[in-house]
Amino acid sequence: MTRTVPGRTDHVVVVGAGLSGLAAALHLLGAGRRVTVVERDASPGGRAGRLTRHGYHIDTGPTVLTMPHLADEAFAAVGESLRERVDLVPLLPAYRARFADGSLLDVHTDAEAMEAEVEGFAGPREAAGYRRLRAWLERLYRAQMRHFIDANFDSPAQLLAPDLARLAALGGFGRLDARIGRFLHDERLKRIFSFQSLYAGVAPADALAAYAVIAYMDTVAGVFFPRGGMHALPRAMADAAAAAGADLRFSEPVSRLERSGDRVTAVVTAHDRIPCDAVVLTPDLPVAYRLLGHAPKRPVPLRFSPSAVILHAGTDRTWPWLAHHTLSFGAAWRQTFRELTETGRLMSDPSLLVTRPTTTDPTLAPPGRHLHYILAPCPNTRLGPSAAEWGDLAPRYRHSLLAELDRRGLDGIASAIQEQCLVTPADWQAQGHAAGSPFSAAHTFAQTGPFRPRNLPRGTANAVLAGCGTTPGVGVPTVLLSGKLAAARITGGPRPHRAGALSGSRGRRERRPA
Repeated sequence: MTRTVPGRTDHVVVVGAGLSGLAAALHLLGAGRRVTVVERDASPGGRAGRLTRHGYHIDTGPTVLTMPHLADEAFAAVGESLRERVDLVPLLPAYRARFADGSLLDVHTDAEAMEAEVEGFAGPREAAGYRRLRAWLERLYRAQMRHFIDANFDSPAQLLAPDLARLAALGGFGRLDARIGRFLHDERLKRIFSFQSLYAGVAPADALAAYAVIAYMDTVAGVFFPRGGMHALPRAMADAAAAAGADLRFSEPVSRLERSGDRVTAVVTAHDRIPCDAVVLTPDLPVAYRLLGHAPKRPVPLRFSPSAVILHAGTDRTWPWLAHHTLSFGAAWRQTFRELTETGRLMSDPSLLVTRPTTTDPTLAPPGRHLHYILAPCPNTRLGPSAAEWGDLAPRYRHSLLAELDRRGLDGIASAIQEQCLVTPADWQAQGHAAGSPFSAAHTFAQTGPFRPRNLPRGTANAVLAGCGTTPGVGVPTVLLSGKLAAARITGGPRPHRAGALSGSRGRRERRPA
């Protein structure tokens, strides 16, 4: 039995209306709690925010949506459905990869389509290897999901479950690069199933093979896009929470927490004092610990993931060979990860993600225009250039990035830009993200599972953390789970839907103790 918040928990204040906070709010509402959500920004979303400029509707955060059933769990908690609120489009292909030799590969989530693609790209031996890899990824996911991903930890002893033996037998504690190499030999294909470790802040040569579960989410479970952009998801979650009775307060930054002994008794914002029985904190770890008044002691300091430079570019033209998501790989690979995670240099031969959301939803740009999101991983501010250095570096890096894209087939991109926004580690740091990284604490072994910063911080009896810095970690699916797990720390766990529990307006649930 995992630990829960002791004492009364009738009214919960959730700090932050990002994906984790909104997921927590919906699960809490479903368990009969009264919920107030306070958000510093003028709209929901957090990292998954929205910037509108001259008819361009720009998603400021994640662009890849996988495992949508985890979002649906949050809607279902209040008797609603994700698909009733959000029009989800499956992306076919999930990605297109362009390699340094000019070759192109479409990444399909359908097994037969991908097997045929791999055979045409690299031959029958690699196609057979892909089939074996896919089966391994499916087994790996089943071994991890219940006990390692969708789970609250109070002690490393909780790892001693039958699924731990299954995970070990599957090679989950070996190295990702080596494990993928057991199935695939073509270096280009190996990158498709290992680049995801960058999300976890670890090079494929150093990452646990267990992190191939991220490749499962991308290449097996499917990639989706909400019409209206990724921001449509937190917007719909906020609407569902409001319909279920949540009090949503925007443009209300939290200044401090009032305490009595080891309990938080009120959340104080710029405009109000909100008494509460419990609080869910979703800001990045340094901000959450500052509000709590203390940070947990660790044997070694937290190590943070690499950061990213993002160029949002509204253009008067596009390049037909681009898919919705296109991975542009440089020739270098191990060197790139050394630069990002060891030496702190900007990528000398960058691998980039280019997302063109107007491929799927043209309404995100003015008629005849296009929107491109260009993500370039870079070192965080503790390892690489500081926030202050990015002031002078940003325009030079933008110029070199556009020149590299021009060489890789996006010819004339610099002159095609009509509207733009450049986001650097300095901007992430100004938003409160530690080390200037929106990806928070890296998923090293010492910062994973029961060793990751706990969502029940010591010293405060009725505060719970949610978001990418705590359990289970970085990424849209895991952040949604973090909200669910935070709510379970307060309610004691998810409750099955009871017929007749809904009354009044759509999704509104009777208030009853859980």
